[in-house]
Amino acid sequence: MKRTILLTGKTGQVGSELLNLLPAVGDVIAPDRNELDLLDADSIRRAVRVIRPGIIVNAAAYTAVDAAEAQTADAYAINAVAPAIFAEEAQKIGAVIVHYSTDYVFDGLKREPYVETDSANPISVYGKTKLAGEQAILASGVPNLIFRTAWVYATYGRNFLLTILRLATEREELRIVHDQFGAPIWSREIAEATVKIMAQLYKEGRAGPDLTQVGGVYHLTAAGTTTWYDFACAILEEAAHISSEVPWFAEATRRRPIIARRIIPITTAEYRTAASRPAWSVLSNSRLTRAFGFGLPEWRSQLRGLFGLGCSAASAVVASDR
Repeated sequence: MKRTILLTGKTGQVGSELLNLLPAVGDVIAPDRNELDLLDADSIRRAVRVIRPGIIVNAAAYTAVDAAEAQTADAYAINAVAPAIFAEEAQKIGAVIVHYSTDYVFDGLKREPYVETDSANPISVYGKTKLAGEQAILASGVPNLIFRTAWVYATYGRNFLLTILRLATEREELRIVHDQFGAPIWSREIAEATVKIMAQLYKEGRAGPDLTQVGGVYHLTAAGTTTWYDFACAILEEAAHISSEVPWFAEATRRRPIIARRIIPITTAEYRTAASRPAWSVLSNSRLTRAFGFGLPEWRSQLRGLFGLGCSAASAVVASDR
């Protein structure tokens, strides 16, 4: 009999990929918002008690970083309170929690890759609520895996990749921040790594994993380092070689040609946002590699992989002012 997995956030960037891949590990039940409301504590408890999963994979989150500065209550409820309730209920039924967090738990003052033991010091409401979610799970004593990700993108949803493609059809000149550093990761890579790790832990014939040695917080990001500016340049370079008829690309560009011809680097101070963002978001994956024996591809190769899904020869060339 297969184990039951409760998946939240099935329509999100990571959740939708997990929905496709997690059946390799167990029987997936992925309630919609009518069945599981993360703003309602009773709804969360009821769902866990009815489904009685062996694994809870919480891929849902309040991710509107700037909006969280004003909508603090909702961000806290989804990012902090909901994980705490999942942990409490999981502890009662002997379930394991897999949860996703963020590089925004750090203040960005470091200038070498953050490791899991570095002190967290979030500088935004979003980061504070995500850290509170981590802390609640860890404090509960429930067996857990917490994966901190960063700069996530996909072919759907709201993310930097799709924003750049849309803006590139509207403007000849883009102004992009060049003094924030990170490693963009494709949501599919996050899901594939998660499933690979879970498959290792739930080997054939094993009732469940022993997370006393390998549980806890892990950084799960792309290898390498870049800036938002260089990421934007790479996106448009890859876009020059994809067919305009590829469905996700056609939707992202609304079937309009890319007209951007210049990308201008600007400072964070020149691009004011409601929420402060860490200037340095590079995370070390060394603990992940030591524990599970693999690392993730470099950020640029991941981007090529995404565009390669629908790659074809094209003549458009985007020039970048570097």
